[in-house]
Amino acid sequence: MHRCWLCGGSDVLGDRIQVSSHSRFCLLLSSPKNFITHSRLPIVTIVDVNQDRINQWNSDNLPIFEPGLDEIVLKCRGRNLFFDTNVDKAIKEADLIFVSVNTPTKTSGIGSGAAADLSYVELCTRRIASISTSSKIVVEKSTVPCRTAESMRQVLESNTNPDLNITFDILSNPEFLAEGTAVADLLNPDRVLIGSLQTPAGKRAQAALVNVYANWVPIEKCVTTGLWSSELTKLAANALLAQRISSINSLSAICEVTGADIDEVAYACGLDDRIGKRFLKASIGFGGSCFQKDILNLVYLSESLHLKDVADYWRQVIIMNESQKIRFTRRIVKQLFNTIRGKRIAVLGFAFKKDTGDTRCTPAITLVQHLRAEGAQVAIYDPKVKHEQYWLDLVDKNVPGDETVARQQITVCKSAEEACVGASGIVVATEWDEFKTLDWVKIHKSVEKPATVFDGRLILDAKALRKIGFKVFVIGQGDEEEQSKLH
Repeated sequence: MHRCWLCGGSDVLGDRIQVSSHSRFCLLLSSPKNFITHSRLPIVTIVDVNQDRINQWNSDNLPIFEPGLDEIVLKCRGRNLFFDTNVDKAIKEADLIFVSVNTPTKTSGIGSGAAADLSYVELCTRRIASISTSSKIVVEKSTVPCRTAESMRQVLESNTNPDLNITFDILSNPEFLAEGTAVADLLNPDRVLIGSLQTPAGKRAQAALVNVYANWVPIEKCVTTGLWSSELTKLAANALLAQRISSINSLSAICEVTGADIDEVAYACGLDDRIGKRFLKASIGFGGSCFQKDILNLVYLSESLHLKDVADYWRQVIIMNESQKIRFTRRIVKQLFNTIRGKRIAVLGFAFKKDTGDTRCTPAITLVQHLRAEGAQVAIYDPKVKHEQYWLDLVDKNVPGDETVARQQITVCKSAEEACVGASGIVVATEWDEFKTLDWVKIHKSVEKPATVFDGRLILDAKALRKIGFKVFVIGQGDEEEQSKLH
């Protein structure tokens, strides 16, 4: 069982749940950032069966990094924010239960590699059914396939003691936060989406949750839809965002060959209000826990509905993303005299984006593994990734002896400057702001010559670096000689 959070006080009238500012809220979850939203309510108790995890949340060393999160926890902990391990008590006393557990891609069986694994959702649902002694509103916050709520309803109704005469209303309330800006996203959301069955009971439950969010979210930002529309919207939103990234990355490949500048192209296109500026930043590819997983889920859903053309369309977004990562790595090898065996390559950044320590599906994994395959010595630095995480991501447990080889090829460094010492090439893999202000003159003196930088995130001042003496290759721009002709 994953984590569970509880907010204090309850007010139940008749056989229907009436939500007030004193209602109890229980959250079964895998994403600890969700409690930021609910910290706006009077009392929040976060419950987890993992005692070590609870101890971390009760310490000064929180288990995750997210800008602004430490301040909220330290301010509220012990006042209206508490951490405990009694999951069953939280479920039993709650009026609303938020299910926000992992839904990873299946690794075996039917749909392996594409379909969502709903094991945790089912476990939570069965636990709710077995523990509950009063009516509940159960809220999906996990990203799930369309019509998952129907399966949850069947489990709840089939596993509840009929003598108790209790009911469950199921809502869909997906999150639309981005790691690195999660606190701001949750406190000031673009919208709050709440889906329900279009029945009198479903609409009452929907209105109850709207009233909860109305404590801090303007009512016009609370969007109410049907249950299935809400479930599909989360998948669609992530797929559309990933599609934009793959689209601009596909154009970056054309720019590198023709001499066009992807930054200029993206800027000019973004001025069109119909297109907009966001998510038009070329890079070595998208990562994170959501985009690829959710697109694969959409592909599997389309195939199961016999919509092959639709499935092929969305699959191409992932194919383009993988192509971008491989193409960038090949460019590194090509520019370093077509061989990097035995050469030290500094990789600056390992998280999938700045302002997070999350490495799930980070493009840097593909980058480092290809550099390893070419025989390079890789020196990695990231300001927020924990030391043990590199080995979890980069060691292939299915290959005997790979950990020994990996530790011989990979060095985890304490600073960007340390990673760059003696490097034949420097690769920017994550857009951390600190990389913009490094002492590049000092770094130039410490690297192998010709000093070469590969900017995979479009964050460095290429002109300034070239004046120092670096050869600079920027994603979405032609080679150095072509750029010098244009400027």
